[in-house]
Amino acid sequence: MKSLTSRRAALVVLAFVGSCCGAAADDLRTVPQARSDVLMSFSPVVKKAQPSVVNVYASRTDRQARNPLFDDPVFQQFFGGGRSTPRPGGPTAQSLGSGVIVDPSGLVVTNYHVIDTMTDVKVALSDKREVAADIVLRDKRTDLAILKLKTGGPFQSMDLGDSDALEVGDLVLAIGDPFGVGQTVTQGIVSGLARTQVGGSDYQFFVQTDAAINPGNSGGALVDMHGRLIGINSAIYSQSGGSVGIGFAIPVNLVKTVIESAKAGGHDVRRPWLGATLQVMSRDIADTLGLDRPTGALVASVLDDGPAKDAGLRSGDIVMAVDGQSIDDPDGFGYRFATKAIGSVTSLTVSRGGKTIIVPIKLTTAPEVPPREPIKLKNRSPFSGATVVNFSPAVAEELSIQGVHDGVVVADVDPGSNAAEAGLAKGDVILGLENDQITSTKQLERATNLNRSYYHLTLSRGGQVVQTEIGG
Repeated sequence: MKSLTSRRAALVVLAFVGSCCGAAADDLRTVPQARSDVLMSFSPVVKKAQPSVVNVYASRTDRQARNPLFDDPVFQQFFGGGRSTPRPGGPTAQSLGSGVIVDPSGLVVTNYHVIDTMTDVKVALSDKREVAADIVLRDKRTDLAILKLKTGGPFQSMDLGDSDALEVGDLVLAIGDPFGVGQTVTQGIVSGLARTQVGGSDYQFFVQTDAAINPGNSGGALVDMHGRLIGINSAIYSQSGGSVGIGFAIPVNLVKTVIESAKAGGHDVRRPWLGATLQVMSRDIADTLGLDRPTGALVASVLDDGPAKDAGLRSGDIVMAVDGQSIDDPDGFGYRFATKAIGSVTSLTVSRGGKTIIVPIKLTTAPEVPPREPIKLKNRSPFSGATVVNFSPAVAEELSIQGVHDGVVVADVDPGSNAAEAGLAKGDVILGLENDQITSTKQLERATNLNRSYYHLTLSRGGQVVQTEIGG
């Protein structure tokens, strides 16, 4: 009875649709007139794109620590005086993901988190060949990495599309290797654009799709109906670990900037530097400024001697668009700005005092002034095991540091070191020690060489300044 009721309801809806369109319900029930009416397929798109999608296998073998007895002459006598070497018998870390060939020479783009901390990478092609690959570039900020296949070629590469041309409702295919079962194709639509608050990347401007994306799909291709790459599958929203129809891909227009950096021979991505701090436009701020809705990015501060200052940008300005493309928040601005070419000029649409003005800004990279002068602290202080560098705009951009303009930055912390046990983390900015302001790595090294029971520390973490004491 329930199924019958559902069927009658469906007929009512069908008749309603028919009457709205000026056709009777019976006219919608037609027998296919040709074989093509039945065999509609995405197969041509898959055949074009699938050969460019690969599986990525990354691993790292942790070597066992060398026993100091190996260097003892008495101990060596029992082994004929020979020298022993560390054994590679430590634990092995492995990861599995997907990738896309984006250049016939063998350049492959994948996710940073697929190869993070890994040293050995192999790529399985769609024709079952397995090729070793070098890691050419790692870019944690975009969650992207570029590999270079060592042998073979030329390879079939995928054409790059235009993610700015996407519209919600467009058909897309996701190609990858979910759960390691083998190359798999799923189909869906673009569910949303410019998604933020997703995580996994400093540039929150994801393409959302309901095409099934599962573990192992990371680094795989999101393609349009022309077989062009329009995104790199990167993340899913899930409480179970499997696909629930909410997947996110990095837009190909951001991917292009990383590819170009790798082609130019760089190991890092060169990005434009604004030289200003932006904040989200809240409803309260919008009401205070007399705006009908909270949109755009509010300029909170402008650094001296930066591109924003030179262009005439001021605190209190609201950036509404980049080269005519509207933005809703700082994340949107960061994405649009990051896709612009160094050395060019971009136009910012700015609301100032109720008037709209155009502010041209020259795109340059953040300067590394003062030089980093890295020092690895090796004393007996709680800072031992930390590698520190001088603060500069370049370091701030690289580590996404906001809210401070000087100090000494923790660039790395050895696992299990005094610094790690004291709670220091990469990206921390050491501002003061005891009653002294810390301005250079050499000054910090001298200060931590003192034999103290406790160190009174002032540091900035995540934009928040905190004061604490750590044991000496």
